[in-house]
Amino acid sequence: MSKIPDVLWLNTSPSLQIFNQRLIRYLSRKVLIAEWDYLQTPDDPCVPDIAVTLLHDYLKSINKPIHLIGHSTSGLVGLMYARKYPERVKSLTLLSVGVHPTVDWQAHYYVHRHLLPCSREISLANMVKSLFGEQDRKITQNLVRILERDLDLSPSPHSLLKRQSMIPREVPVPLMVCGSHDDVIIDPNLIQGWQPFLKPEDRIWECPEGRYFFHHFSPLNVAKPLLEFWQENSLVLSDITPQVIAS
Repeated sequence: MSKIPDVLWLNTSPSLQIFNQRLIRYLSRKVLIAEWDYLQTPDDPCVPDIAVTLLHDYLKSINKPIHLIGHSTSGLVGLMYARKYPERVKSLTLLSVGVHPTVDWQAHYYVHRHLLPCSREISLANMVKSLFGEQDRKITQNLVRILERDLDLSPSPHSLLKRQSMIPREVPVPLMVCGSHDDVIIDPNLIQGWQPFLKPEDRIWECPEGRYFFHHFSPLNVAKPLLEFWQENSLVLSDITPQVIAS
């Protein structure tokens, strides 16, 4: 079996990677999928451009266009890459990336920090409620630690000093945008906001529930439209031994 993946899942946040694994494991039964990880150090600038450059260095070693998929900031990196190097991208799938693609959970967090004079931990506990709904004390504490690591290690382009934006526009490759009806971070208006920029081959799909990490809570529901989209864009599906190839 070829070691060249058909689908590349982009990971730009080590702490949030756990929320991708259920869907990746299921998809790996049908497609040859690889994970590409970007590991930022605390000394690196929080800009996605570096990740885009490193992703290009990796994809130059693959002699065919590839299907890219990413959640949140990882999807933003895939979007930036597809606009810069469309000849290397078979299709792009965005999870929880709205028409204003730099908007993510961190953008909401920093807005809250400006508006509400409370500690980082309290602000993050409030973000847990927005991202995951009501949780018990222990789970909330664990999720707060995960979000803290994402603040420190993700290339999200936001900080207490400033928040970045990007002008909405068309994507030059087949595009699928996925979101959740009950997501308060990337709400349905931001997902449907892609409509004026869609090409005939593009798709929008919304999960009934699951909030920001809907693909973690409903992996089987999400997998079906993803596989159909990739199949429409020349990906042959097959029953293979579940596996994920590390990039």
